[in-house]
Amino acid sequence: MTTAHDVITALGGLRTTAPGHLVDATLSATGHIDRFDFVDGPTGSLAVAFNDRGVAGVVPAGGVQEPADALEARTGRRAIPGTMPDRLRASVARTLRTGKLGTLPIDMSSMTPFQQAVLRKAAEIPPGQLRPYGWLAREIGRPEASRAVGSALGRNPVPILLPCHRVSRGDGSIGNYAFGAQMKRTLLESEGLDGDRLDVLVNRGVRYLGTDTTDVFCVPTCSHARRITDAHRQEFRSAAAARSAGKRPCKSCRPAA
Repeated sequence: MTTAHDVITALGGLRTTAPGHLVDATLSATGHIDRFDFVDGPTGSLAVAFNDRGVAGVVPAGGVQEPADALEARTGRRAIPGTMPDRLRASVARTLRTGKLGTLPIDMSSMTPFQQAVLRKAAEIPPGQLRPYGWLAREIGRPEASRAVGSALGRNPVPILLPCHRVSRGDGSIGNYAFGAQMKRTLLESEGLDGDRLDVLVNRGVRYLGTDTTDVFCVPTCSHARRITDAHRQEFRSAAAARSAGKRPCKSCRPAA
């Protein structure tokens, strides 16, 4: 397989020195570096790296680093300015608008199978909802791997589009984020999360919600839990407490095994 070094060596054999733009264009055409363009996101402009396999990286465009440097730090690959194909741009815009990955192509070639499994599962979390690290670990069949799940999410090269911001701490709180806790909160609230209400529940130690009208319990951000009125809401500190009250896990948010 031809490497970036092979390409650069071949260009070095020209009678005259290859201009920088030719080197970059050749490396891009042979798939050894990415291109990047800018799109509007829910928290401001985003620099989105892409290649023939799809979206390869995402970083906020207004950070301290230059977009190319920030993308390389996040993805491990060089990226140069370029124009995103119209079809890919439309697909990125649709994912940002709906919060759903849909058919957006993502380049996962640099990820381990474990990280791919974690990020694909994270993409199943509905917009404006949260699931803890332990939920992800259980869902991918690795219930003891919560810490490894956190590491995989922290190295997510395509944040926002692959929504690692929808994963919470074990106590249900919003938690930290690669680009700051405030950005994570803003992303979630733009998707419909009531952050203040969640904070109140977390501070009271509430992990799950149920209602006296059904035998189901949910995570607090589940769409079903949001519809529970104060008069009928039941609060639980653990799945065991919910089960002791005769409740079973919601089939939508799957709060427990």
